[in-house]
Amino acid sequence: MALLVCEIFYSIQGESSFAGRPCAFVRLAGCNLSCSWCDTTYATKETAFPMSVDQIVEAAEKFDCPLVEITGGEPLLQEQTPLLAQALLGRGKTVLVETNGSLDISVLPADCIKIVDMKCPDSGQEGHNCYENLKRLAPLDEVKFVMASRRDYEFAKALMQGPFEEFFQNRAVHFSPVWGRLKPGDLAAWMLLDKSTARLGLQLHKIIFDPNARGV
Repeated sequence: MALLVCEIFYSIQGESSFAGRPCAFVRLAGCNLSCSWCDTTYATKETAFPMSVDQIVEAAEKFDCPLVEITGGEPLLQEQTPLLAQALLGRGKTVLVETNGSLDISVLPADCIKIVDMKCPDSGQEGHNCYENLKRLAPLDEVKFVMASRRDYEFAKALMQGPFEEFFQNRAVHFSPVWGRLKPGDLAAWMLLDKSTARLGLQLHKIIFDPNARGV
């Protein structure tokens, strides 16, 4: 069985605790959500390329990079994504899987690092959050909140201080402003005032390269 691939490319990791590092990216096609601020709609609209796990691994290996991210779209929509992650781990790679937080992350290998994007209200997809995923996080897994407004910030802050508080302790949590909709300085000011334990996450690839560019 093949996976449907949107693109495979080599760039600077722009988000997460690995921001700034060279990274090979495998972007799988298809998504079950439709966020208002989505910057990769092409992953659901363009023709995808069927590739086997072995073909994807070999394509990623050509970049000779120890860090690989599987992203989308939504990678967990595809049944063979856990097998792909395991195959890359078997090649000695550090494997990141970025997921939109709506699907069960426990299907992934324990040794890959899950980056779970919890949806805030302005995304229009808050109702799809799988909050059980917070209980499934391994110690090195990370959580990201993409924010377009003060309302989104208050949502994330309340979640981190609510009944799931223990699952945010001693964990990398990223607050990322939507490009062009929330000023990073405003978000930074709110975080400083609240003495937030989260990290301000800017999309480095959009600062370094053309923010509308593909494959960077």
